[in-house]
Amino acid sequence: MSRTVLIADDEPNIVISLEYLLKRDGYHVLVARDGQEVLDTMELMPPDLVLLDVMLPRLDGFQVCQKIRENPAWSGVRIVMLTAKGRDVEVSKGLALGADAYITKPFSTKDLLVEVRAQLGEGG
Repeated sequence: MSRTVLIADDEPNIVISLEYLLKRDGYHVLVARDGQEVLDTMELMPPDLVLLDVMLPRLDGFQVCQKIRENPAWSGVRIVMLTAKGRDVEVSKGLALGADAYITKPFSTKDLLVEVRAQLGEGG
């Protein structure tokens, strides 16, 4: 059974490229374009991993990360923050709120896939 990855980003070009990349690698992909949609999608079908942009409409990625971590039903969901906000203070905040990893844009798709596999315990 393929693992499910939820892409949470409001930039269509990033969503399209990540969706293609992950599907090609065998993952089932869900997409949310704002923070509230992430939480709504998770209520219906919790993914194995969330690629979470910080700059999202309605609820930002930090708020979403915190809400995911507050819900015991989602304790096994891995969170990779994927964002242009790469200052140390933002990285620290994301990790403190419960993100499992933090990748800054622009990023290498190869490195991203390695991180997704690592977070899901699938090696490189």
